[in-house]
Amino acid sequence: MAHINLLPWRDWERERKKKEFLLNLVGVVLIAGFLVILANMYLDNQLDNQNNRNDWLRHEIADLDRQIAEIRTLRQEREQLLDRMRVIQELQGNRPVIVRVFDELVRTNPSGAFYTNLRMDGERLSANGTAESNNRISALMRNLETSEWFKNPNLQGIRENPSFGPQASNFQLTFVQDNPKQDEDGAGG
Repeated sequence: MAHINLLPWRDWERERKKKEFLLNLVGVVLIAGFLVILANMYLDNQLDNQNNRNDWLRHEIADLDRQIAEIRTLRQEREQLLDRMRVIQELQGNRPVIVRVFDELVRTNPSGAFYTNLRMDGERLSANGTAESNNRISALMRNLETSEWFKNPNLQGIRENPSFGPQASNFQLTFVQDNPKQDEDGAGG
C-alpha cells in the first residue's frame, strides 16, 4: 500500500473545495445582495410612510391653524358683541337718569329764565339761555346748587339782551350732573 499515489485525489479535492468555496461565495454575495435590496426596500417603505405621516400632520396643522384663526375671529366678534351689550345696558340704565335730569332742569329753572341751548358732555352740562334779569340767573344758580342732581354751577358769561326787556341778559353756564342714587350705592357698597 505504500505505492498509492494520492496526488490526483488531492488535486480533485482541492478543485472540489475551490468550487464549493466559489459557490458559497456566490451564494453569500447573492444573499447579501438580496438582504441589501430588502433593507433598501424596507427603508424606502419607512421613508414613504414617514413622508405620508408628515404630509398628514401638515394638513392637520393647516386645519388647526384655520380653526384657530376662526376662533380668534369669533372671540373678537364676541368681545364686540359684549361691548355693544354693555353700551346698551348702560343706555338702558341711564334712560331714567336722563329723564330725571330733564325733570330737574325744569324744576330748578326759575320763572323768567329759559334755556336756548343745552349740551351734555359726559356728566358736564353747558347751558346758554336768556333771563329777564340778573336776579333770575342768580336764582337759577342757587337752585342748581341746592339740587340733588346738579352741583358746581359756574357762570361763564353774561351779555345784555335788550330785545327781551330792559334788564334781560343772555347767560352761559356750566354745571355737573350728579346722580344721588349712585352716591348712596357707592357709600353703602
